[in-house]
Amino acid sequence: MGKDSEKELVGVKEIARRANVSIATVDRVLHHRSGVSEKTKAKIQAIIEELDYKPNILARRLASKKVLHLAVLIPLVSQETDYWNAPLMGITQAEEEIASYGVKIHKYFFDLNDRSSFVEQANLIADSQCDGVLLAPMFIEESKSFIQSCISKDMPYVLINSDIPEQNSLCYIGPNLYASGYLAAHLSGFLLTETDQILIVNISKEIDNHHHLLRKEEGFREYFSVNKRANDIFKIDIRQTTYEYVKSSMQNALDNKNIKLIFVTNSRVSSVARFLEETNIHGIKVIGFDFLKDNIEFLKKGTIDFLICQKPIEQGYKGIMTLYNHLVFSQEVEKVYHMPIDIITKENYLYYRN
Repeated sequence: MGKDSEKELVGVKEIARRANVSIATVDRVLHHRSGVSEKTKAKIQAIIEELDYKPNILARRLASKKVLHLAVLIPLVSQETDYWNAPLMGITQAEEEIASYGVKIHKYFFDLNDRSSFVEQANLIADSQCDGVLLAPMFIEESKSFIQSCISKDMPYVLINSDIPEQNSLCYIGPNLYASGYLAAHLSGFLLTETDQILIVNISKEIDNHHHLLRKEEGFREYFSVNKRANDIFKIDIRQTTYEYVKSSMQNALDNKNIKLIFVTNSRVSSVARFLEETNIHGIKVIGFDFLKDNIEFLKKGTIDFLICQKPIEQGYKGIMTLYNHLVFSQEVEKVYHMPIDIITKENYLYYRN
C-alpha cells in the first residue's frame, strides 16, 4: 500500500473511531450514498470538517484502475465551415490533462446538414456504456429524444454551443444566443440611417431545426422593436450551403432594395462577403459570427465589419472538465455558464484568442 493510500485509510479510521461507526458508514457519507441516518450523517460531516479531511480521490481512482468513459457528440468539420475545429481543440486539451487519471473520451461526429447522421451517432452512444455525454444539440427534436435516452440510463450530459431549455441538463456552456443577436442589432444601430434597409441571412440546410439561428434573429429584431427603430428588415433563408447557391440567392435578395447592412446568423458569413467582393458591391456593412480563417480574411479587407465570437475552444474544454469534476469529485455545477460575447474588428483581431 502506497503512502497516500495509508494516509487516507488512517483518516477514514479516525473519523469512524470518533463517530463510533464503521469505516463503511464513513465511506457512504464521503460518497453521498444512502443508508445512513441524518443524525449519523451530520455527526460524521462535523468530524470531517473538524479534521479538515479531504479524501485523495485521484489516488483512489488510480488504485482502482477504473476507467471513466465520456462521449462527445458534435458536428463534423466540413469544407463549408471549420468552426467545429475550435471546440474539438478544447476537448482534446481537456483530454490530455485528465487521460492519466483514468478518463477515456470517445468522439462521435455527425453531418451538420443531415439529421439522420445525428440520430445514428446518438444511438451508438445510447447503446454504449459511457458515464457522461458532451452534446452540441443542433437538431431540436432529435436532441430531445437522445436526452431522454441519457436520462433513462442515468448519464449526465452537458450542452455546448446552443441550449435546449427545460431539459434538465447538468450544465449549458455557450453563448446567450438571444443576447448575441441583440448585440449585433445594437452595433447595426450605429451604422444605419432611418431609411436604410437590413437583410438577415440564415444559411443552413436545416434552418427549421437549427434553433440557435432563430434565437439570434429574435434578439436582433427585438432591439429594433424596443428602440422604436423603423428600418425595414428583410430576411432570406438559404437552404443550400454551396457558394454558387448562396451567390444566386444573394443576388435575388438584393434586387430593388436599399440594403445597407447584412446580418448573417452563423459562421458562414464569409460566403456572403465573397459574393459582395466578387460582384463589386460596396457600401453594405456586414456582421457575422466566429473567428475562422476565411472570415478573418474578409474582416482584414473590410468586407466584413464585425465578427461576434464566443470562445468555442473554451466551450469544449469546460464541457469536458465539468463532466469530469462532477463525476469524479461530485462538484456542484452551475446550470448555465454563458460565454463572453466578444466583438472582433480588423483593428483588434490580431490580439484575440478563441
